[in-house]
Amino acid sequence: MKIVVALGGNALTSGRGKNTYVSTINSLKRISIILADLVKKKHNLVITHGSGPQAGALLLQNELSKKKVSKLPLDVLDAEVQGQLGYLIEQTLLNTLNEHRLRKSVVTLLTQVVVDRKDPSFRRPSKPIGQFYTKTQLNKIKKKGATYKEDSGRGYRRFVASPYPLEIVESKTIKNLVKKGIIVIATGGGGIPVCKKDGQLFGIEAVIDKDLASSVLANQVKADVLLIVTSIDRAYLNFRKKNQKGLNKVKLKDAIVYLKQGHFAEGSMAPKIMSAIEFLKKGGKKVIITDPGNISKSIAGMAGTTIIK
Repeated sequence: MKIVVALGGNALTSGRGKNTYVSTINSLKRISIILADLVKKKHNLVITHGSGPQAGALLLQNELSKKKVSKLPLDVLDAEVQGQLGYLIEQTLLNTLNEHRLRKSVVTLLTQVVVDRKDPSFRRPSKPIGQFYTKTQLNKIKKKGATYKEDSGRGYRRFVASPYPLEIVESKTIKNLVKKGIIVIATGGGGIPVCKKDGQLFGIEAVIDKDLASSVLANQVKADVLLIVTSIDRAYLNFRKKNQKGLNKVKLKDAIVYLKQGHFAEGSMAPKIMSAIEFLKKGGKKVIITDPGNISKSIAGMAGTTIIK
């Protein structure tokens, strides 16, 4: 079975949401054991990953050092995140596979994702990146011209443009690598946003939602399953309210209704449900949403949220 595994940026941090090198490595070691188990069960994997906390950290470093080092555009920072996290995921997974005597090649591919330069998101920033701030902290760090909003009741975060992904430039290469049995890490952080003009590609400043980009990739490589790994065990209706209800098995038509009813937070669970809907509408068979600790059970249908046609 061909599975696109979309690792959430927040799922790659510690349980307390700390974004440090050590916490990222520790999280990857835990996830790599689970991924190795999927490899052992003969599944072909394409791994994507989020970068919200990491991209936000790079953006902050970029701004703090601008008096000494020239600022880089956001699309270049997206490429940096792909290399940074791709390297860590690749090395950690390779080590785990070797420990389990699973002889598999793993490769990280810098991936460009085509977007529309007229996408409305460039006028209305909708993608949260970076760490969470309290209102007091926000007043101290807020930058002129930047957009900050509350995110899912967990605090304030910076929001940037998040255009809709249209196609993965390197999809044929990824497909060919998977056919050869190679595990591919691609579309990291949602990919590097690029536009087309007169047959040429050029970068544009934005951060593409990882789950939406993963859905496009999953369709282009004809994956059987889109596995979305996040920081909570499943999708919920009325999340964090007294009448909260976990979703186990959901039909596509019901997922569409729940999304329209506003049950899922923008910049959080909503893009995951949107990704599931798009993947299934365009030929995908199954979408699973869960946290790292429930991946194996979710694949077996005993945990997480499973969405089917």
